[in-house]
Amino acid sequence: MNPRWPHRGLYALTPDENDTARLLARVDVVLHAGANWLQYRNKQADAALREQQARALQPLCRQYGVPLIINDDWRLAVAIGADGAHLGEDDGELATARATLGDAALIGASCYAQSELARRAVAAGASYVAFGAFFPSPTKPNARRAAPVLLREASALGVPRVAIGGITPDNAGPLIAAGADLVAVISGVFDAPDPAAATRAYLSCFSRPASDEAGFHPV
Repeated sequence: MNPRWPHRGLYALTPDENDTARLLARVDVVLHAGANWLQYRNKQADAALREQQARALQPLCRQYGVPLIINDDWRLAVAIGADGAHLGEDDGELATARATLGDAALIGASCYAQSELARRAVAAGASYVAFGAFFPSPTKPNARRAAPVLLREASALGVPRVAIGGITPDNAGPLIAAGADLVAVISGVFDAPDPAAATRAYLSCFSRPASDEAGFHPV
């Protein structure tokens, strides 16, 4: 894990926004409010638009000192000089991405609800592991469901743990108590009436007194 990047707080994932100028404006608000990492994710865009938007986000992330991580496509991360990539189970070999992006890159792996996927990802060079969905998610309503014990068990892997899936400032506490170093959010921030206030609300969860899994009610 590159010590250059803080690994605790809000991991903001971009919404599917095809207007690049509007995307930049929306992201600027969230980064200004204190989001710690940014993942560029646009499932609707074609390859040309994804490259255009990723390149446009790069200087904005640098302005705020926030790493830019590319979802799914480590080759795009290489092409634009992004700070890293996030890979799902069907997005190519993590070890190849690590060898190409280099030791300093942030490379994440979606591990869903499987500890074994997390162990294999770290062995292949993952910088962090992501588990979820922990709650019903408007972005992925059919996502596999995870339990917070996965976060606690993954502490032995020695990398940051990311929680994702339907997380709000009201339900994040038990996940953070279980070991989530970052909470990854799309709609909870970008679809909020006040994205800056939502960002600050997520960040405040990391300074609250720890709760425990007793407060975890996924349904």
